Amino acid sequence: MQTITLLGATGSIGVSTLDVIARHPDRYSVFALTAHSQVEKLAAQCQQFNPHYAVVGDQQSASQLKTILGDSGCATEVLWGRDSLSQVASDSAVDTVMAAIVGAAGLVPTLAAVQAGKKILLANKESLVMAGGLFMQAVADSGSVLLPIDSEHNAIFQCLPEDYKTSTNSSGVKKLLLSASGGPFRGWSAEQMAAVTPDQACAHPNWSMGRKISVDSATLMNKGLELIEACWLFAMPASNIEVVVHPQSIIHSLVQYVDGSVLAQLGNPDMRTPIAHALAWPERIDAGVADLDLFEIAQFNFEKPDLDCFPCLGIAAEAAKVGRNAPTILNAANEIAVQAFLDQRISFMQIANVVEQTLNGQQLTEPESLAAVQECDEQARLYSSAYIKRLEK
Repeated sequence: MQTITLLGATGSIGVSTLDVIARHPDRYSVFALTAHSQVEKLAAQCQQFNPHYAVVGDQQSASQLKTILGDSGCATEVLWGRDSLSQVASDSAVDTVMAAIVGAAGLVPTLAAVQAGKKILLANKESLVMAGGLFMQAVADSGSVLLPIDSEHNAIFQCLPEDYKTSTNSSGVKKLLLSASGGPFRGWSAEQMAAVTPDQACAHPNWSMGRKISVDSATLMNKGLELIEACWLFAMPASNIEVVVHPQSIIHSLVQYVDGSVLAQLGNPDMRTPIAHALAWPERIDAGVADLDLFEIAQFNFEKPDLDCFPCLGIAAEAAKVGRNAPTILNAANEIAVQAFLDQRISFMQIANVVEQTLNGQQLTEPESLAAVQECDEQARLYSSAYIKRLEK
């Protein structure tokens, strides 16, 4: 029986994780569920799974959740605040932590789980984008098991040799191919995208996701963040990772070997597949996902990404090559820019401009501590926020 803390229970990854867990009550029990502010949704999850703890973002949400749970007879203890996230992620009773908090907010509790030696199911790519070196060193020091949940990284993990550790030729791995759907604006011109609305950007053709990650998918910044994440997960230089646009979202990623072989992982676009794979690894369990019908799909298409129309991908790839704190700055500026776009303060195409200007306006250093990463993140957010205010004038 694995005991699980789910960081980010009310998001799309959290909901899919609980769906898989519910299918295997003999294998998994829930220790803690966390959410920022979706109190009623979290309450319903607590009533179904009866975790020891539920964590919310603030005291007001905690009071509301306590009332709902108390009225329903649910005995789950309610906590709130950032420190409580780290507490339930590192508790000695926990075996596995699903790290599914979106954005920079997921870094500290995920790192706490790593330092406590937990099995980490990583859906929070920002942990590696912001603090890849520190994070991977903590994994090595603690003996934590790190398993990727993003469909692309999970696909690569499945296609690599079992003993793969580094990108040395002894493994025969030559290149990683990250697949991308192309998002809702694949084939659009820059002129067409100038008038894109938040609702259009959040209407992904294949995946059901939150608004922030949907915008990242529309700009292809999400693929850039995944490229940076792949560098750390698989000890692979950015120059050996290529993004391939695959509109059907059936081939989730590929690994190219020196002998000419290319291995791919295929499946319907359903996050329950990589979640179930990581939960049960190295075993396989039912995920509730429909069988893939290749006859219905009929054909696969592949394209090179258009970096002129989707400059965020190129900016992120360059940040990966530059290294140091460039990915931290990139992520912070992007989070601020995406929220400004969702608030209709800047245009869709200005997101890349905000990120690029912030990168150009910050000093590049090698972050040697978590505090240094957090300081860099804060300064980049201040810079990008100020730049957006100037754009609004």
